[in-house]
This record gives sequence, structure tokens and C-alpha cells, in this order.
Amino acid sequence: MKESNPADAKLLATPLDYPKLVDYQDGSIVSRAVIDKEVGTVTLFAFDKGQKLSPHSAPYDALLQVVEGTGLVIIDKKEFQLAAPEAIIMPANIPHAVRAPGTFKMILTMIRSK
Repeated sequence: MKESNPADAKLLATPLDYPKLVDYQDGSIVSRAVIDKEVGTVTLFAFDKGQKLSPHSAPYDALLQVVEGTGLVIIDKKEFQLAAPEAIIMPANIPHAVRAPGTFKMILTMIRSK
């Protein structure tokens, strides 16, 4: 089993304010692993205005929760505009993408299962 990485250790048993854990960067998408284990991950993302993740799919369901601002999530060509604190489940093996009409932050939780 994968051990906690140093970033995890700093966050253990500490109240988390997700928006404060990652800063926006001009023209970029910034990510920070909150939990990174073999069985799953929790990753925080900060999208600058206009940034996007191209369509792709994953072998597991993933929970996306907006924690600041508003993001556009496309699942199987259907668009969902989500504002904090809304969340959506992106089904396994279905193409999805994420776009930032303005700056926004989200948490992506993926639990790997057989």
C-alpha cells in the first residue's frame, strides 16, 4: 500500500480550507494532491479563466465538487454549469471535460475499485 507523501502529512488531522490550499496562476491549471493512495486520490485544482481539460475518460467514477467560483463540466457532450458548492459524479468510461469560464477551484475524488 502506498504511504502518505510529505504533502499529505502536513494535512493530516488538520482542518482544511480547500480554496486556500492552492492559488491561481495566470494561464494555467494548478493542482495539489490532498490524498494520493493506491486505492484513490483527492486532488484540488485551480483553473485560471479560459483554461480547460480536454475530453477524456477514466476507468472509475469520479466525484467533482466546485469549491470556489463556477465551472463548466461536459459529460458525454452534455453541459453542466456548476457553482460552489455543487458537485457531480462523472461516470467511468464516459468522455468528460472541464472548462473555466472564469477562475474556479474544484476537488476531484477518485476511488479505484475493481
